[in-house]
Amino acid sequence: MSQSGVIDQEDSALPQSKPARRRLPFSGSYTDNRRLFLFCLGAPAVLYVLVVGVWPLAQGVWYSFFDYNLLKPNRTKFVGLDNYFDIFADRSARQAILNTFQFTIFSVAIQLVLGFGLALLLWRDSRFNRICLAFLLIPATITPLVVGLIYKALLGADYGLIGYFLANAGIGPRTGLMTDGSTALWTLILIDCWEWTPLMALILLAGLKSLPSDVLEAGQADGATSLQRFTMLIVPLMLPSIFLALVLRTMDAFRVFDTVYVTTGGGPNDATNTLMLLAVKQGLQFFNVGYASAIGNVTILFIAIMAGVLIFCVRRADVRINGR
Repeated sequence: MSQSGVIDQEDSALPQSKPARRRLPFSGSYTDNRRLFLFCLGAPAVLYVLVVGVWPLAQGVWYSFFDYNLLKPNRTKFVGLDNYFDIFADRSARQAILNTFQFTIFSVAIQLVLGFGLALLLWRDSRFNRICLAFLLIPATITPLVVGLIYKALLGADYGLIGYFLANAGIGPRTGLMTDGSTALWTLILIDCWEWTPLMALILLAGLKSLPSDVLEAGQADGATSLQRFTMLIVPLMLPSIFLALVLRTMDAFRVFDTVYVTTGGGPNDATNTLMLLAVKQGLQFFNVGYASAIGNVTILFIAIMAGVLIFCVRRADVRINGR
């Protein structure tokens, strides 16, 4: 055998070195990769909130410091806080603030009482209660705009199925409940209660279902009456659910627009005018964007104040009852 053949055999017998592994551009520790993955998952949602929520809000705050009208864009000028001062100086705006607070406070309070009562009635898990709950949730599934149109047709004094008989029976004004300043707002409150009391009952029913049964059974074994168990056990344990229901409904009721717009349009004589309706009129009817932005910001401020008051009250009640 030739010498070159021996050398080739010896070279083939030697172990071959493995090719170097290519390093991935994002390779790193498990913790770093996990953080990067979570960031990629959350980035689209954060971007969406910034574009859809934060940017329009910041733009509305910016416009509120200007006298900006879409019909006269060349006359835009900086006015500082004048738009906010005009809200509290305008009689129509002050009436809208009063109507909005009255609507929110009374509608949410009535819905809380009725919703708690319905939740207690549906607490027992039975086929009849499940059927009743399914039918009970129908009003909450209807669009507020449609609800307003339905009740506008029902309560009309001339042709309404309910309003006609009420007018002939002498109950309420002859022109209809929604055409009189003394009854229009209360009628809208009752309409809102009809639509959203089922949602309040559903939230409170979920809270009742989550109560610890051993605590309730211990109270019953100790001889506590139904009223004592309700006031001393059920209500304290239900405070988180009550707080959630109150905050959700307060925020939604304070921004009421659809039902008022299609039923009364804010009338008669601003008796049912609300902040959201006033903002829409100023922005889309009169194109006064600066003033409408100021009204929207005041609405957000009032909602934040009411939510803070609810948090404070529920927290104080929790500390007083549960001692924590």
